[in-house]
Formats: sequence, structure tokens, C-alpha cells
Amino acid sequence: MVNAEDTPREAEAKRQNLTYVDLDGDIGIIGNGAGLTMATLDLVNIFGGKPANFLDIGGGAQVKIIKKAVMLVMSKPEVKALLVNILGGITRCDLVAQGVVEGLHEAANKKPIAVRMMGTNETEGAQILHQAGVCTYNNMEEAVEAVLKL
Repeated sequence: MVNAEDTPREAEAKRQNLTYVDLDGDIGIIGNGAGLTMATLDLVNIFGGKPANFLDIGGGAQVKIIKKAVMLVMSKPEVKALLVNILGGITRCDLVAQGVVEGLHEAANKKPIAVRMMGTNETEGAQILHQAGVCTYNNMEEAVEAVLKL
């Protein structure tokens, strides 16, 4: 249910069944699981960046959800770069990659992106992203450092 105090982006996220909170920074964040997403926000802060949002795609997210998430974060004018951090167990990295690529192609505002994925179908996901020109990173620290330089 949309609340009166929701930002327009938060209201749109609720309509799309996305767990999203607007923040004051300029680094867009997409993760899977609240704990991983919070750890990603913390690491961005530790490395000197400021998260622009919290977006948790949850477990087992499908291409359509990832695409919506990417497009939503890219739509925020303050976002200068996007960091996607995925631990694939139930969530398949190849589906995440496909959703990221589709979201990037359809987003009205193009922004640089860094992706850290590990887990189920990680190799296939990395291939999909590399073919689309998206850089992947082996660990959170490398991904955060990279996104802050974009």
C-alpha cells in the first residue's frame, strides 16, 4: 500500500512489488536479501560513497523483476552509477544478468554499472553481462571501488 509520505519513486516501487527506499546519495544499489543489500550500502559508505537507495530484489527474482529494478534506480536523476550485488542461491545469476541487460537497454537514463555476482549460473551470467559490455567483479570490495570511480 502506497503511503502519503512515500517519494514518487518509492510509490512506484510499491506498485511494482519492489522493496525500495530512497536515500540521499548518488550510488544506486540493487541487492538480493536485506542483509546483503544493507552490507552493500555500508561498504559504499566505508569506501567514501553515498548510497542513493536501498533496493532488495529478494530471493528467486526473475528477469522481469531485475529489469524493473534497474529501470527504477536508473530513473533517479541523482544516481551517477549503479552497483548490483547478488549472491545467487535461489536467485540465478544468468537471470539477473539478462534482467540487467534488458533494464539497461530500456532505461531512459543510461548510467555506468558495476556488477558483483556469485553463485548459481555465475559463469553464464558473467558471459551475458560481458557480451553487453558490463563489467563484473569477483568481490564486493572490487565492485564498490569500481563503481565509485565510474
